Amino acid sequence: MEPRIQYAKTADGVSIAFWTLGEGTPLVCMPNVAWSHVQVEWQWPGYRRWYERLAEKRKLVRYDSRGCGLSDREVADYSLDAHMLDLEAVVQRLGLDRFVLVAPVNAGPLAIVFAARHPERVLRLVLWCASDFRQSRFGAFRALREGDWHLYMETLAHAGAGWSAGEEARRTAAFMRECAAPEAVVAAMAALWQADVTPFLSQINSPTLVLHRRELASVEMAAAKAYASGIPGARLVLLEGDSVLPWVGDTESVLEAIDDFLSEGEQAAVAPAEPAAPGGFRTVLFTDIVGHTAIMRRLGDEKGREVLRQHERITREALKSHGGTEVKTMGDGFLASFSSVTRAVECAIAMQRAFAEWNEARPSTGSGRAEQIKVRIGLSAGEPIEEEGDIFGETVILAARVAAQAEGGEILASLAVRELCAGKGFLFADRGETALRGFENPVRLYQVRWGEPT
Repeated sequence: MEPRIQYAKTADGVSIAFWTLGEGTPLVCMPNVAWSHVQVEWQWPGYRRWYERLAEKRKLVRYDSRGCGLSDREVADYSLDAHMLDLEAVVQRLGLDRFVLVAPVNAGPLAIVFAARHPERVLRLVLWCASDFRQSRFGAFRALREGDWHLYMETLAHAGAGWSAGEEARRTAAFMRECAAPEAVVAAMAALWQADVTPFLSQINSPTLVLHRRELASVEMAAAKAYASGIPGARLVLLEGDSVLPWVGDTESVLEAIDDFLSEGEQAAVAPAEPAAPGGFRTVLFTDIVGHTAIMRRLGDEKGREVLRQHERITREALKSHGGTEVKTMGDGFLASFSSVTRAVECAIAMQRAFAEWNEARPSTGSGRAEQIKVRIGLSAGEPIEEEGDIFGETVILAARVAAQAEGGEILASLAVRELCAGKGFLFADRGETALRGFENPVRLYQVRWGEPT
């Protein structure tokens, strides 16, 4: 059955056609810019089998870029920022906060920019035969386009599909003629020609897989190597073949590489949190964003939510790295627990350093530095009560009260945490005794010094 085509409206008023297939982790497949038509693709047996395979374990989202396919064709703006609006409109229409981004060929530069700008939203990034339009081969194609449009389409189709692809190459040329008007293709390509995404590579922190076929004629391998070397921790996988069409040639190797890569993230995401044994000794960590209500009032719901997503991403990454159990989130804060007091303190320090780095990287605005995330963290240790995945009791209350005494960017700990960390190399500053609501006697608090190496 053909997926139901729906529409999303961009911030600049362009209607974007899309469909979804399957259930599970959202897998957003970006359009190969200028060559996109969600309806014709589904009618093409090779394309349809490819999409069905991708959707076997996940929810596949496929959309047409502006000016192409079933999206609005009367469009003036084909810039990278405009293409970002297309993606934003679709994921917002579907209510997707976080998703895997798959970018074939010409969509590569667009995905790189989006992943760099929105690291909290991109779970994983897959670049398939990603192009770099500054390469000389694209210059040759552009010269041909300006001289003979029909020959340009045929040549580009055969170079992309593979010179030995035969029927698939001929079908590719026919497909390309369906996708967009010549003037739209020229405008979209011109925008990509101006794009240098090199400065964005180092800003990507989403796990990234760069896939490329060795004998590909239309896109040089140098682009894949440049992207893989520029994106921190990116994985480069070179496959045999000469076609940008993943269903031509050794399709199983492509699917296996993608599935293995995505499965790593999904297994980590669903890995069971470390259970808190009833009556067991735990270190409890409590976080709270300073001025959360004021931030939401200043920025509004959408931009304020972006700040919250950064807080959530940084906190969850730190908890995962240090063996913490996320008990619950309260929107502007987290409650977590640890079996190890050392790892709890290390996690708190890692969080504050990550928040500080993110704040430092924020661009300045006309009125000063952009919105910052200032988080206070409180730590206590004891034997909380566990019921149905939640924890209760004096230890939890103490962590919340300790956090409330902290300033933004500060970590405060109870006496028990300080004593259990003796000889572990952490730096503590005695803040003296403080009266806390709900506690009969004053509580001695200690500041964890995280600015200095530990």
